[in-house]
Amino acid sequence: MSIVTAQTIADARAAVAGFRREGKRVALVPTMGALHEGHRTLVRHARTLADAVVVSIFVNPLQFGPTEDLDRYPRTPDADLAALEAERAHLLFAPSVHVMYPDGPVGTRVVAGPAASRFEGASRPGHFDGVLTVVAKLLNIVQPDVALFGRKDAQQAFLVRRMVADLNLPVTIEVVDTVREQDGLALSSRNRYLSPEDRAAALALPAALAAVASAADRGVDAALVAARSALADEPRVRLDYLALVDPATFAPVDDGYRGAALALVAATVGATRLIDNEVIHLG
Repeated sequence: MSIVTAQTIADARAAVAGFRREGKRVALVPTMGALHEGHRTLVRHARTLADAVVVSIFVNPLQFGPTEDLDRYPRTPDADLAALEAERAHLLFAPSVHVMYPDGPVGTRVVAGPAASRFEGASRPGHFDGVLTVVAKLLNIVQPDVALFGRKDAQQAFLVRRMVADLNLPVTIEVVDTVREQDGLALSSRNRYLSPEDRAAALALPAALAAVASAADRGVDAALVAARSALADEPRVRLDYLALVDPATFAPVDDGYRGAALALVAATVGATRLIDNEVIHLG
């Protein structure tokens, strides 16, 4: 069966209504396109959770700052369609900016709250308001039973789950583990920006997370020192933030904390900003 493509909200809703008439459970995989193996893993996992898989491709201008790479963000529609056909997705929803925001930037937005002011939110003010606003729109358009997000964007996944709980949205959020290259680099659509030298230097990010994990039994401070040492060895990497947070609150943990934690790192490598994270156990 060939994938169905919808470019308008009415067509997307009509396609989903057809799935519902057939008694199908619906999954949504929101993406910005430039699909890689991480996205394909989300689609494959979605097919284990639902009978019909909807993938959205929309480069959302609300989540890009004025100096960020909105115009440069990779767009590969033909390759994306071929990938979704290969993964047997059922519906591609690929709206234009005009379809999603017909009157220009929306006046009503989801405010992401205090947890969005840290880390990615501190480096990219307003980013998560834009993310949650478009995710809320997509959830309202598709009305899936389950929506899937990658763990690489850990703060985004945390905030989407919080929004769904706070607003009583009738959808389950499934977070799927990060997919990595064989050498450990987390897959990202922005990896294609990296020069060969920058690509090699970017391995400092997973190396820093491995250093955190290896020193985690000695507490927060020792783990962070070990990670900073791994990053300091690579001059091409300009660190933005490195932190250990409580997965339940996304608040930083102190040196007395024991239990599951999330190690976060963000850095610019060459001209490309990358993020990564890993679940660890402190103490």
